[in-house]
Amino acid sequence: MTNLKRPITSEDLKNIEVYSDPQFVPNANAYTYVSTTINEKNEYQSNLYFHRLEEEDAKQWTFGNDNTSCLRFSPDGKKAVFQSSRSGIMQLWLMEANGGEARQLTTFKNGASRPAWSKDGKSILFSASLDQDDNVQDQRELSKEERQSEQKEKESQPLHVNRLKYKSDAKGFHDRKKTQIILYSLENDSFTQLTSADSDHGFQDISPDGSHIIFTANLSDSSDYELISDLYKLNLKTKEVTKLTNGKSSYYSAAFSPSGSKIACFGHDFQYSGATLSELYIMDTDSGQRTSLSTDWDIELGDAMAGDTRLGESAAGPVWSEDEERIFFIATDFGATGLYQATLAGELNVLYKNDNHVFGFSYNHANAEFIIGISTPANPCNFYKLDQDFNLSRLTNANAEFIEEVAIAEPEALTFSTEDGLEIQGWLLRPFDFDENKKYPLILEVHGGPHAMYGQTFFHEMQLLSSQGYAVLYTNPRGSHGYGQKFVNAVRQNYGQGDYTDLMHAVDYALENFSFLDESRLGVTGGSYGGFMTNWIVGHTNRFKAAVTQRSISNWLSFYGVSDIGFFFTKWEHGLNLLDDPSSLWDISPLKYAKNVETPLLILHGERDFRCPIEQGEQLFITLKHLHKEVEFVRFPGATHELSRSGKPEMRIARLDQICRWFEKYL
Repeated sequence: MTNLKRPITSEDLKNIEVYSDPQFVPNANAYTYVSTTINEKNEYQSNLYFHRLEEEDAKQWTFGNDNTSCLRFSPDGKKAVFQSSRSGIMQLWLMEANGGEARQLTTFKNGASRPAWSKDGKSILFSASLDQDDNVQDQRELSKEERQSEQKEKESQPLHVNRLKYKSDAKGFHDRKKTQIILYSLENDSFTQLTSADSDHGFQDISPDGSHIIFTANLSDSSDYELISDLYKLNLKTKEVTKLTNGKSSYYSAAFSPSGSKIACFGHDFQYSGATLSELYIMDTDSGQRTSLSTDWDIELGDAMAGDTRLGESAAGPVWSEDEERIFFIATDFGATGLYQATLAGELNVLYKNDNHVFGFSYNHANAEFIIGISTPANPCNFYKLDQDFNLSRLTNANAEFIEEVAIAEPEALTFSTEDGLEIQGWLLRPFDFDENKKYPLILEVHGGPHAMYGQTFFHEMQLLSSQGYAVLYTNPRGSHGYGQKFVNAVRQNYGQGDYTDLMHAVDYALENFSFLDESRLGVTGGSYGGFMTNWIVGHTNRFKAAVTQRSISNWLSFYGVSDIGFFFTKWEHGLNLLDDPSSLWDISPLKYAKNVETPLLILHGERDFRCPIEQGEQLFITLKHLHKEVEFVRFPGATHELSRSGKPEMRIARLDQICRWFEKYL
């Protein structure tokens, strides 16, 4: 039967509106959120919306092509602070809730972000990037011309490196600046720098009585060699800093209880290195004594869903109830994320979970209601109210015209068993205008991480391939989140072995159970770890007729020294460093098996990717080309490891067009 709707295109990235950051408004039956779109200039823009629950439509509060987000109301609901790039760089702006123009609050040279109110509404805390000798009282925002001149001067000078962690995919090459926590007094119209150590400080929360803040940092002398993130308490009156944790773990998302006597936070002790499930801890504010509530849960706390249509941040918890007896948070389990509740005795309850993706929430202490953001495989995002009786009602109708216009494939779930007894979950999308009497090519998608999770969320790339006439298979092989600690750890020191057989079993299962699939026309693609696995697959089997490897790993020997995480990642994932046993790292490097590759391979890589640097793609391309293999290499100028998710829109679209071109040519 002919589909009356049109197929999705790569350009449809521009037609998808992405919601994030729901926030209840104090003393009002309303909430706010952020909407991010791609404008006519092919740039991202985000604006703020205000929605009264008794009204059908939300009101747009900010306009323009800038990025505006992180709206936070004062405790009495009369004022609001937000961050915006409207002046040329991200700064804080303050406005009256009942209307009027916002006024610029900060003019910091390097910008300001992440505002939070004190509980009495007299102060605003925020983060700013500062040099050691910067004075917060005389900060001046540079003009566009001054910023360009400064950047040009910086690029003309040699970069002096004396630290192990001198670059990151998120920031590029590091400088002397560190993230510090600043307090702005509305009464005195003055700024006070609260932290000053040579470390990045992550503001977490302010105590109910306004006497202390908690923040994360690594203040040890060996921080350059560690991945520790300790939790600290700072006395706002005396500026005394107290370390609450033991220097052996990583903590984040910490929040004071309503009385201030306890702190809830996520974290873990690196028991399984990067594959360790996060725990929910409760700490005594004074002593720092720690208790884990999640010891017996065996689920990943937070949102581990992989996707390509999530822009903007949203809260995942933990959030306290007013009576301090319950804690709310998002967790990841079996291909979906949901909203959960835990008691201080460790009793876990599901408040909302369905076959979809809960990407953020806000809790209203006054009436015990939630606003939750949900993405489904057929809908990028919407907000819903979850009342105290756990009834769900939709509040928004995002992307309505887009969804009405395009054909969206619904995933069909599948589960199969491996030879060593694991249960593997996956999904299959049928091609656009499906005809059961026809045979269709199949494309296997492999996610990154490897400790991430495919699941029940909207995925533009998958829908695009389906619209191009391919069946799309995506699964969660061992190493994926969502299936417990043993499962997520099973890929460590096992790359190219159990994970490879899981993926091949998935293809076999699909071919056996879906008669419309053409086993002579198989394709495979993936990015990051998925790129490594694509490289590994084409070096170990010729069953695929086309492959696209994206921001991949081809050589673990060089990855150790060129990646921003290589110096610890090889030890974490493979159990050894470069100098321990280089031959073993070479044995699991796809480059070693280049002579076996017969599958036409397209290599896509960002030139500013510091996570999986472009030399990984270069080595693979040159080796295969030198061997006269069918291979092409596409480089994306200025693109980082985030190319497919939050990269420049035109680069994201070009990447998708390249993938489609390659599969069309060979499948």
